[in-house]
Amino acid sequence: MPQIVNLRTERKRRERAKDRAKAAENAARFGRCKIAKAEEEDTAARATRHLDQHRREDPET
Repeated sequence: MPQIVNLRTERKRRERAKDRAKAAENAARFGRCKIAKAEEEDTAARATRHLDQHRREDPET
């Protein structure tokens, strides 16, 4: 005999599972600590300065 299922409870369970999956995706995408963000910005700035120092011609011309 099939078990009786409360549709409202099942809908809420499904929505919670979807929200958890979305949260995990966002944590993987944006979940970096402050030090890691600063380190990445510093590396990018250093690379930009390094390239600017090796330009052959003046960017204003």
